[in-house]
Amino acid sequence: MHSTHSIDRRARLARLARARVRRAVRASSRRLLGDRGAATAEYAVATMAAVGFAGLLVVILRGDEVRGILTDLVRNALTVG
Repeated sequence: MHSTHSIDRRARLARLARARVRRAVRASSRRLLGDRGAATAEYAVATMAAVGFAGLLVVILRGDEVRGILTDLVRNALTVG
């Protein structure tokens, strides 16, 4: 039969262990949830950069000089011989 002292000690150790687990779970949750929107923000930044780059390409490619260069490039590529 166990003494009252050893039962109290085990109960206290069990409470301490549960408290440690709860603290660890809370700390892990805070770390994980702190980055919750990071991927979405990164996608938004990448999308905006791509849109900006596409707009720049449209402006560049509308120029007569660039159009002539591209036309010559395609003509030379399709010419056999």
